[in-house]
Amino acid sequence: MGELSLLPNIGKVVEDQLNAVGIFTAADLCAAGSRGAWLKIRAIDDSACIHRLYSFEGAIRGIKKSELPPEVKAELKAFYQSFASQV
Repeated sequence: MGELSLLPNIGKVVEDQLNAVGIFTAADLCAAGSRGAWLKIRAIDDSACIHRLYSFEGAIRGIKKSELPPEVKAELKAFYQSFASQV
């Protein structure tokens, strides 16, 4: 396992997907942002769900996705829904 799987919410499968889209380190994930990382994953995996988006944001913040503030979840949900409606 690599550096990303040491972050909260990131397991081996998600780490492999992040690696496949050019994200290898915590710094790479922070630079991409949760939305950017999710968009890159969505380009290779149509099943990328809102929980993965929450997971990325939590990983960037160093917390479990369940600990994200409600307003952050609401912003991410609106972002996700703007893309989910395009599927």
